[in-house]
Amino acid sequence: MTVYLDRFSFTSPVDEDNFLSNDDRLKATCYSTVYPFMLFTHRELEELQFEPVTFLYGGNGSGKTTILNVIAERLKIQRGTYFNKSNFFDDYVNCCEQRTKNWSFSIQKDSRIITSDDVFDYMLDVRCVNEKVDSRREDMFEEYIDTKYSTFQMKSLEDYEKLKKNNSIKRSTFSKYVKGNLMRNIREQSNGESAFWFFTENIKENALYLLDEPENSLSAGMQLKLVKFIEDSARFFNCQFIIATHSPFLLSIKESKIYDLDRTPIAVKKWTELENVRNYFEFFKAHEEEF
Repeated sequence: MTVYLDRFSFTSPVDEDNFLSNDDRLKATCYSTVYPFMLFTHRELEELQFEPVTFLYGGNGSGKTTILNVIAERLKIQRGTYFNKSNFFDDYVNCCEQRTKNWSFSIQKDSRIITSDDVFDYMLDVRCVNEKVDSRREDMFEEYIDTKYSTFQMKSLEDYEKLKKNNSIKRSTFSKYVKGNLMRNIREQSNGESAFWFFTENIKENALYLLDEPENSLSAGMQLKLVKFIEDSARFFNCQFIIATHSPFLLSIKESKIYDLDRTPIAVKKWTELENVRNYFEFFKAHEEEF
């Protein structure tokens, strides 16, 4: 199994103090926040070391998404949707350092960060396509009815294509005609199936992928399919994953490393030790007899 990003170093308390005390903007202007400065230093996060599959676990505001965005910007890997930067975000990124292995332009080019916004935008695109399919289907219904019960005589070679279309309609049922002339109706896939398809289409071999809560829009069954896909991609196709998640299904991936961002200092934990997973366990344990 492959590791491209071996470790990532964040700003130390000393580096942060030096930057913030010497930055001219802070002397001249009143800023309400210096985010992402000061977010991790009090929790003693200075470095993360990565495995082929590494998880960032924590509650809202723990910094999971910020870590992914900082890494993505530092490595200059591609992203689909824009994210809101603070005034000091780029300065913070420049203070960080990374250690990579087997890193090349092709790996950088193919690597990417995939966020919930990317998946939601894709599903909105699917909905838009479906609406256009529905509109075209209605047009084709009228076209089918008008042609099916009309007479047509070819008068010149210019009418040849119209003749072919006329004969095609007369030989077909309405449903067969529509299916043969419209693109596949993507609505046949649920939102969860579309979301899962998005991951399988956008994750290729030989690259680093940062996934921000990929379980969103996925049912339990689809999450298990995603687990298998991630495991196979890491084991057989030289992919490395850094994943921010709450999902017990994803966190259960074998041989992965899990950072618990709810702890100070931030610590490596087993998935069965995480509070969110324990809550699930205790809930089902309390209802065990009902199963």
